[in-house]
Amino acid sequence: MNFLGAVGGDGGDDETDKEKEEEAERERQEAIKEAEDRRKEKHRKMEEEREKMRQEIRDKYNIKKKEEVVEQAPQEEPNPLMRKKKTPEELAAEAEQEDLDDFTKLKNSIETQVNEIKTQIEGKCSLQ
Repeated sequence: MNFLGAVGGDGGDDETDKEKEEEAERERQEAIKEAEDRRKEKHRKMEEEREKMRQEIRDKYNIKKKEEVVEQAPQEEPNPLMRKKKTPEELAAEAEQEDLDDFTKLKNSIETQVNEIKTQIEGKCSLQ
């Protein structure tokens, strides 16, 4: 007795079905890519036409084109809760970096000098 036939076939059709599905998926992906390429080309042409019209207006009214200054904004984490946790070594390195910061050095130096002057004054002046 063959139980495979009773359940759903002899198993040979599965491979051809998978091949047909894979081929259909490839064709679908190609169609999506072609449509996207056509859309991008259409928008590129429209932007060229707009820029041509803008330039004609600039020429007509003697307006100089503004130079685009592209500043790279620092990339922020999309979700601060999902950022990579820092290792203790990284935290220690950051703390050391802060200690080496010029402003921090200056602040510590001034605080030390103020404390020295304060102790000198307290030593010279005594309350009676």
